[in-house]
Amino acid sequence: MLKNILKFTLASALALGFSACNDSKESKEVKETKVEKKEIVIKVGATPVPHAEILEAVKPILKAKGYDLQIVEFTDYVTPNIAVNEGELDANFFQHLPYLEEFNKNKNTDLVKTVNVHLEPMGLYSHKIKALSELADGATIAVPNDPTNESRALDILAKQGLLSFKDVPFKTIVDIVNNPKNLQIKELDAPQLPRVLDEVDAAIINTNYALPANLNPLTDAIVLESKDSPYANIIVVKRGNENKDSIKALDEAINSEDIRTFIKEKYKGSIVEAF
Repeated sequence: MLKNILKFTLASALALGFSACNDSKESKEVKETKVEKKEIVIKVGATPVPHAEILEAVKPILKAKGYDLQIVEFTDYVTPNIAVNEGELDANFFQHLPYLEEFNKNKNTDLVKTVNVHLEPMGLYSHKIKALSELADGATIAVPNDPTNESRALDILAKQGLLSFKDVPFKTIVDIVNNPKNLQIKELDAPQLPRVLDEVDAAIINTNYALPANLNPLTDAIVLESKDSPYANIIVVKRGNENKDSIKALDEAINSEDIRTFIKEKYKGSIVEAF
């Protein structure tokens, strides 16, 4: 009898032990399933239009892949490059390759392009004239004052036969060799250009500053840069980071068919995909 009682007690203890182990294991598994994988943050600097708008369309694509795209907006062409170079941003999206190369040279930064995204045709705008034929002798035309965009703007005037230049990599007003209309070229910071249209006869404006000022390149520009321009806007990172999984995911998302469709439908030709 005593032997049977001992057997029963031992069996009960073992059963309770196994049950406790199983409960503990199941509880641990339940807790593990409740822990969600944390999204990896990708912080990208951009000018508001169209760069930040395009990145907003990229957000859900990256979210589906486990990335949290955070967009930091800038209104100048210097701070976002410094921020990437110093590691405050993972990437930026606002510039073209000629500008980046000149920036690296002048600021001793080490930034590289990853992918092309889109082209913003630069345009000549005016509140005073409707056609180039109305441009008076001695007229004042405002252009961006950074080296690459100034050269790009002066190229537009050269292609219209308004100016001719020395054969130099980046044109400036000191390189003018022929100016039959005696045009006065006013160099200004790019963000200022839409605001001075009432003060000058015309201004050559980057699309990312024209659009927020309600200037439509397709309908408002007197002259528009050719679509075969080499000035595609690009994703930029610090050298050494271009092969990170997060950057590759960003590149893939922003060069996706969804973003190609977004650019076509939203901007209707005023901005052109470059991938």
